[in-house]
Amino acid sequence: MRRAVLALVALCLAVAPVAGARIKDIAVLRSPRDSQLVGYGLVVGLSGTGDTFRNTPFTQQAVQGMLQNLGMDVHGVELRNRNVAAVIVTADLSAGVETGSRLDVTVSALGDAPSLMGGTLLLTQMLGSDGSLYATAQGAVSVSGFQSQGEGETLSQGVPTAGRIPNGAIVQHEIVGAPDDLRSMLELKNPDYATSVRIADAINSYARGRFGGRAAYEVDARTVELFRPRVVSFARFMAEIGELQVQPDMAARVVLDSRTGTVVVGQDVQISTVAVTYGTLTVRVNEQPQVSQPNPFVNGRTVVTPNTTITAEQTGGPIAIVGGSSLRMLVGGLNRIGVKPPGIIAILQAIKTAGALQADLVIQ
Repeated sequence: MRRAVLALVALCLAVAPVAGARIKDIAVLRSPRDSQLVGYGLVVGLSGTGDTFRNTPFTQQAVQGMLQNLGMDVHGVELRNRNVAAVIVTADLSAGVETGSRLDVTVSALGDAPSLMGGTLLLTQMLGSDGSLYATAQGAVSVSGFQSQGEGETLSQGVPTAGRIPNGAIVQHEIVGAPDDLRSMLELKNPDYATSVRIADAINSYARGRFGGRAAYEVDARTVELFRPRVVSFARFMAEIGELQVQPDMAARVVLDSRTGTVVVGQDVQISTVAVTYGTLTVRVNEQPQVSQPNPFVNGRTVVTPNTTITAEQTGGPIAIVGGSSLRMLVGGLNRIGVKPPGIIAILQAIKTAGALQADLVIQ
């Protein structure tokens, strides 16, 4: 059992040697931001799994408006079918995507429809945050989940009230991409001064041998400015520097998840030398009620008398010295105590409170 606990703790805390990462994986080119699109539409063709118009009057209003736009007068007509569902359609439009390109869209039920399986989305306008029309969506909805219901049991798998339409939207208005100029900016996904400097050094080292001069300058912890040589195109320049390897740096951080017992310790986490002991208190309450009955032909009544036994047991682990200048020493010290992950979480929180944990403690 002790070996299993030590193996679990080592699995949670062990860190492999850090390898270099490509610049394209740790930084992105600053450009006009992607836009999130949203629209309200109707899914038709459902086999009795649509909205009930009594509970979702907005679906009935949308159906009446759609039919009137198609030249049918349904004013004052009460609709009772359950083959239509109101949905919200969402998509992401990247900068630089040209007009006429297609996007994948997500369709989610808005009313009380139990399933969108087999439905078809009618032509839906998709708007951006500025209220402008950017795309239109239409097509058959692909749903991976299902739901079957009987009188005594309901079986469901996945989420049948949400689906996708691959290439279901056509871009009507594009977002202008970044211009192909001689100066551009790289933004780090995890801002850090050391990483910013290493990216600039790697690009300059490559540019001196390839183009005969510098091509990058670190601005701050988040941004690296690029100077594209005139002898190379913008696309080729970005493709070449994107493959360069850089050793990213990161802040010392410990992440704790008390729900799952997960402990993640960063490579540069250090801990001052402290003495740690860990023990648990176990209290057992045993209830064994006893029944007391009167003798035959005696005026009395049967009563139940409580019989409670309480025992307490406290197990204390040996006191150990935990500390060191590397994660390997920290893991070794925690493993010597021999506690489970919840105990590791409690110990790290106490060490942080004592001021001996030289890292950010993030509790999820």
